[in-house]
Amino acid sequence: MSEPQVLIVGAGPSGADLAYRLAVAGVDVMVVDRLTDLRQAAFSSAAVPWSAVEEHQWPDSVIAARWSGWQLLGPGGQRRQWQAPQPLGAVLDFGALRHWLARRAEAAGARLALGWRADSWRPHGDGALVQLRGPGGERRDVQASWLVDASGQQRALLGDPASTEHPLVRGVGVEWLVQVDPLGWQRWADQLSFMLGSDWVPQGYGWVFPMGPGVLKVGICRLCDPLRPQPPLQTLLQQLLDRVGLGDCPVLDRHGGLVRSTIHRHESHQCGPLLGLGDAVSTANLLGGEGIRHALSSSAELAPLLVTALAGKPSALRHYPRRLRRRLGWRWSLSGRLAQHTWLGLRNVAADRRLSSLLRGLEGCSADDLSALLFDYRFERYGLRALPYALGWR
Repeated sequence: MSEPQVLIVGAGPSGADLAYRLAVAGVDVMVVDRLTDLRQAAFSSAAVPWSAVEEHQWPDSVIAARWSGWQLLGPGGQRRQWQAPQPLGAVLDFGALRHWLARRAEAAGARLALGWRADSWRPHGDGALVQLRGPGGERRDVQASWLVDASGQQRALLGDPASTEHPLVRGVGVEWLVQVDPLGWQRWADQLSFMLGSDWVPQGYGWVFPMGPGVLKVGICRLCDPLRPQPPLQTLLQQLLDRVGLGDCPVLDRHGGLVRSTIHRHESHQCGPLLGLGDAVSTANLLGGEGIRHALSSSAELAPLLVTALAGKPSALRHYPRRLRRRLGWRWSLSGRLAQHTWLGLRNVAADRRLSSLLRGLEGCSADDLSALLFDYRFERYGLRALPYALGWR
């Protein structure tokens, strides 16, 4: 391996997108990832608004399904639906997306080394010296001017922020792909369906999303609460499947994952020549467990600053945290507080009653309003009644 200018650890959406942007700018960049096939271990609910599909120009090959409606099943099985005349978003094939982003970066000139992981690093001269381990256990030292931790919530190189200063809020999820007959698939097609209430998932929520014809993505996610015992996720997911009539469907794939983010994103984004990207600097939003769009925002902000740093102005990188916070917006922290208040508090009948009241208030919204609320955190679309709930006052 020759020495790159930038070494990126992690070929997820943020790492592969940063590699592409740097390669287009003429930077010698290498990406390493522990997976030998980026279509493996593809845990992500991967529901995005249609504006993201258009902004990033994703091809049809990464889109599993389009959706134009919402379905919320609240406490006690109350069902509410909203429908728009035009597509509101897509459910992505996350493995196909990750593969496409990496190959796009490679076509632009980035080097891709699959099956390799970074064991350690240390400052070396004006850059970083990284010890890599290959698929056969072989070890190589690689020097780079800049090193980027794009390893996701693992924070393989940056490490976790100090828990007393910037505590990480953890969410854990499990997701199954199930096969259904055409009639069963049609029941869930063209909409995102969420199951909300402690009788569905205590301190969390469930979902059913359409994939390709005859395939549904069914999952649950919850915030971790060390103060209370929580039922096993597999048990909760099987109960959800049984309750919505999918319990006997063949399971094509089982996968799961962990989300860890700080609420206010004040953790360090840089340690000498090491920079954090994507989920490594808490770009996964806890309200809906969404990460893809926000991870790509971090690469869009970091890429031009890295190019400037390589041109002899490393001080440009000090603007990275501020620019990323500005791009994510002031609603970010508010949505994180709402996530904590909603999910951790969703554990009893009283909490279910509060949630039911909130859902009733959404009945006058349009499907577009609901998308703005859940994807853009535009709580003002719901009105002043949402603020006491969002701020934790009731």
